[in-house]
Amino acid sequence: MFPYKYMCVEGNIGAGKTSFCQKIKSENNCKLILEQFADNPFLPLFYNDPSRYGFTVELFFMTERYKQLEKELIPELFYDFTIADYTFIKTLLFAKKTLDEKEFKLFQKMFQVLSHNFPNPDILVYLHRDVPVLKKNISKRGREYELKISDEYLISIQGSYFDYFRNILTFPVLIIDLKEMDFINNENSFKEICDLIKKNYTPGVHRVTLG
Repeated sequence: MFPYKYMCVEGNIGAGKTSFCQKIKSENNCKLILEQFADNPFLPLFYNDPSRYGFTVELFFMTERYKQLEKELIPELFYDFTIADYTFIKTLLFAKKTLDEKEFKLFQKMFQVLSHNFPNPDILVYLHRDVPVLKKNISKRGREYELKISDEYLISIQGSYFDYFRNILTFPVLIIDLKEMDFINNENSFKEICDLIKKNYTPGVHRVTLG
């Protein structure tokens, strides 16, 4: 049994966070919250022209995540815990890499107003993979608009997460370096990750390497 009531799974693009959360759901009595990123009509436009569509795509993501979490993050009587494949802070981390200074200051003000409504997770699990593995996973899932994502962009997103983690003192962050572990098709690998998450952690950053 997981000792946490509200768990968030984060990771770079192509890390496998959604697949992991879905597998957790299939084996546990939990509420699953998945980000509806495919509904963002500006995403393909953004990958083609980031400077033009950056603010639009990030604003759409923020409002959609806000509406979803406001609806879903309510006390549950019929589930053992809630697991989500994103945190609301993701909105700010991605925007910081996408927007220019003036746009980001405006965006940050809006984010701060909205973010007060949401609790921190009881644990944040970050699935880490190196860029070549991310690119392989991105290619494998075949979303055409993602194929143009550069190594530099993935590295910058990873850096944003790690910078954020250094300042977290109120809840535990578990960084799991998965290398090329296939937790979808290898049940032992999946169990190994779950066993790590089932431990009790103190607030702050904890890092484990598997694979």
